[in-house]
Amino acid sequence: MSHFLRNVLIANRNRNRILAIAAVGSALLYAKGNESFNSSFSVSIPAPWRESLLLPRQNWPFGVVPLFSVTNGSAPSPDIGKDVSGFSVAGESPKPCCSGCLGKDTIAKAAAKVGPAVVNISLQQGMYGVGVGKGIGSGTIIDEDGTILTCAHAVVDFHGLRASSKGKVGVTLQDGRTFEGTVVNADLQSDVAIVKINSKTPLPSAKLGTSSRLQPGDWVIAVGCPLSLQNTVTSGIVSCVDRKSSDLGLGGLRREYLQTDCAINPGNSGGPLVNMDGEVIGVNIMKVLAADGLSFAVPIDSIAKIMEHFKKNGRVVRPWLGLKMIDLNDMIISQLKERDSSFPSIKRGILVPMVTPGSPAERAGFRPGDVVVEFDGKPVASIIEVTEIMGDRVGVPLKVVVKRAKDEVVTLTVIAEESHTDM
Repeated sequence: MSHFLRNVLIANRNRNRILAIAAVGSALLYAKGNESFNSSFSVSIPAPWRESLLLPRQNWPFGVVPLFSVTNGSAPSPDIGKDVSGFSVAGESPKPCCSGCLGKDTIAKAAAKVGPAVVNISLQQGMYGVGVGKGIGSGTIIDEDGTILTCAHAVVDFHGLRASSKGKVGVTLQDGRTFEGTVVNADLQSDVAIVKINSKTPLPSAKLGTSSRLQPGDWVIAVGCPLSLQNTVTSGIVSCVDRKSSDLGLGGLRREYLQTDCAINPGNSGGPLVNMDGEVIGVNIMKVLAADGLSFAVPIDSIAKIMEHFKKNGRVVRPWLGLKMIDLNDMIISQLKERDSSFPSIKRGILVPMVTPGSPAERAGFRPGDVVVEFDGKPVASIIEVTEIMGDRVGVPLKVVVKRAKDEVVTLTVIAEESHTDM
């Protein structure tokens, strides 16, 4: 018995509360003294031990304390079965201990929310419109009118790797229905495309979330049709929230990706990356073939801006200055100042290490070594801020304040051109 009950009672200094602790059993532990203290626990005790655990009441100085009350019928307290500190008892399903915690079925619920809206995209259509061609990618219905978000390389022939789809693709829903889809818009730089299908009835759609609040370590799931295996769900975490295209050896304009360790394979391209609320927070587009756990998605916040361009211009308009820029922080600024005392005294800004010959920036008077501190009248400290300020303003004069060696301040006027850089 001494092995079974250890530290059964502990009285606090005010002698108002009692904590009872048991190791096994099917009984109710409770303590009395102060009415504001009301806790109950459910334990399991083998039947042969129950009689021996009926302890006599004892008159403690601070009140009468029945340690164990064993019943053969229903639970003596409505509190039994409620979770204590996030753990369920008395046969209830486990519950997350707090908001945002990963529960037993958190991933399953997230997948169930987005799953019906995930489609398989293929090149050919078979008899009676039933797709028999090889699946080439995935997509997500983001509007019940049949608007599908996917990746450009799954629906557009831009490298001569396969026969052109001529703007038409086969679309298969999770429930087996098939449609002919039309490629409405495609942006090769971001690898984002919009496909449209027509249905007589409303279609299941997924909710778009936000990628700006993601942190490394956040749980995510990838849903798609890898190797034409429809309705496939994999899970992982966010490994990096701002993996730059230059880190991956990709040319063209600067882009940033979400890096995850979700299992991604051919056919997942264009499928959604989903958070634990079942919201689309990215589009999976590629993986590193020589490594496991290195997958990349376009953030949904970037995609939202691309879709705005599609609606406004029918394409993505990207202003081009011809500047290579590097974000500065306190450590980099301190290091540059140590190397060259003439480096401008700044607290924030963007370094220009290179200016493209013949570019709008060179014509405006930019020089290597300039530090951009204001753009269009606004203080800036990152390339993203400059990109957001520029928007789609092509052919519009923009005032830029730069600092040079020995704290020389110069104001330049630059007129951006539209970029036509290939991927």
